Amino acid sequence: MTPSASPTSALVLGAMMFGTAVDEKTSFALLDRFVERGGVWIDTADCYAFWASDDGRGGASERVLGRWLAGRPGVRERVKIATKLGAEPLWADAFPLRREGLSRRAVREAFAGSRERLGLESVDLLWLHMEDRATPIEETVEALAELTESGRVARVGASNHPAWRVERARAHARHLGASPIDALQHNSTYLRPRPGTNPTNHPFGVLSDEQRDYAQTHGLEVWAYTPLLSGAYDNPTKPISDIYDHPGTTARLEALDEVAAELGASRGQTVLAWHVARGIRPMLGGSKLEQLDVAMDAVRIELSPEQLARLDEPV
Repeated sequence: MTPSASPTSALVLGAMMFGTAVDEKTSFALLDRFVERGGVWIDTADCYAFWASDDGRGGASERVLGRWLAGRPGVRERVKIATKLGAEPLWADAFPLRREGLSRRAVREAFAGSRERLGLESVDLLWLHMEDRATPIEETVEALAELTESGRVARVGASNHPAWRVERARAHARHLGASPIDALQHNSTYLRPRPGTNPTNHPFGVLSDEQRDYAQTHGLEVWAYTPLLSGAYDNPTKPISDIYDHPGTTARLEALDEVAAELGASRGQTVLAWHVARGIRPMLGGSKLEQLDVAMDAVRIELSPEQLARLDEPV
């Protein structure tokens, strides 16, 4: 394996389960190690993790991050904080039918809550977590414009949105003279799901060729969640989902194994390196320091053009 010389890491640390499945002590240890090894971006959401909380509501992850930031003077200058809004249930067990959504009022109130829990005056990136077709996208963009113009939000992004909705939002932002969406966040991994299947809870959650082409053409950053299939690439006790059970998977796993062997890396590390080589920031939501270290090593691996071509060849 040949590490790159970059002093910062392309990996995004996902804080989804901090404060619920991952206790505070472990969360702090992961955050400290991430920064120590050159990590910059930390990703959370106001709804994390309502399904694992005692009261059925989110906010635990942001609270843990807020306490970590408060207890580490100076660390705010070394990290960038991204959070999301739009998916928090209005009450326990209300998701997905009754959630905060993306109306002007919902955006204002949700972001105010995030700032309070994080203990921050501003965040570096605010994501629209999921679509809200009940609200005109123009109304959402106008609410985001208020936040970016006030300096409370540096950038805005869209998670789990189709490309046409993102383009419509960007066009309205340009019309307003506001900062347009400049980042996409979707599920992406090396294996491709069978047509007609979806490993996410969102109709447009899986990064498509069209979404990636749109992002490349217009200069949008792309983040990838669940790139490691929750450990299934390397953990024999976690079988790869049947969603990926088709002939194309056989060919892709053969290519993955060949390149991994050449690199002296694991399958999962090669998948992370493949994302970075394609200009995509992979996200890790691990709960162990050794998992984080392995991933931090992986995103510094440089694939040769020939290795990248071989990985991309199977369809």
